[in-house]
Amino acid sequence: MVLLLFVDLDQDLAALGPLGGFFVLRTGGASRTPLPTLAHAYENRSSDVYGNAITFRVEKVAHVLRAPELRIAASVAQQGLAARLWSVALGCAALYGRVPDLDAGLLHWDPDASAPDDLWLTEVRPLPADFATLVDVVLHGHLAPLVTALRAHHRIAPGLLWGNAASALAGAARQLDDWARLHGRTEAAARTRALAAELLAHPLLSDTGTLTGTAFRRRSCCLYYRVPGGGVCGDCCFTRAPRPSARGASG
Repeated sequence: MVLLLFVDLDQDLAALGPLGGFFVLRTGGASRTPLPTLAHAYENRSSDVYGNAITFRVEKVAHVLRAPELRIAASVAQQGLAARLWSVALGCAALYGRVPDLDAGLLHWDPDASAPDDLWLTEVRPLPADFATLVDVVLHGHLAPLVTALRAHHRIAPGLLWGNAASALAGAARQLDDWARLHGRTEAAARTRALAAELLAHPLLSDTGTLTGTAFRRRSCCLYYRVPGGGVCGDCCFTRAPRPSARGASG
């Protein structure tokens, strides 16, 4: 039996600080700039600063990566945002035993920031850290509308995008599990692995790949190998980059 030791969900989400990178989330106060909410972004509503925030982000990623097609940048941008959302949710679930309400109307996003995506949560409202809540908060609240918004503008297969979502989840869980084990937080590691396995069995993600322990092998490819200097990712369905003749079937 694993004893779960949790602390209260504080307004600064300070417990995420040691995890760094994709896990840390700015909260409260006032934004430095009039950042659009993710709700506006998913609805393809323009903002005074960025216009269509998702289109802006995809074009920025395409420029940075020198991607030969916008759908490649759309895939990379989506996976980056998915990784941020999963990291925050899983990190809080594992370390607090609660998750903040990541409602898209409360969560602001800077589409012009470098990776990892810059997110700012205006108010920390604690929710249960169970499977149903994470499905509602992350899968239904963010990833499903993000898939819809991206496919409205880009020729990109839904299986690829859901594969990205699963890959981002598995990657966040693996990093959190490694950190927890390294720091003697066996209860947090166990919680992370259990939630990740349950989430990856959800109907939206269950056909995206195979989880073995903390290792995930996806059935699709994010297309990163097609950017200059890119290669296949560690969980890719390919063991090496396909030949040019096979590239049309990879997305």
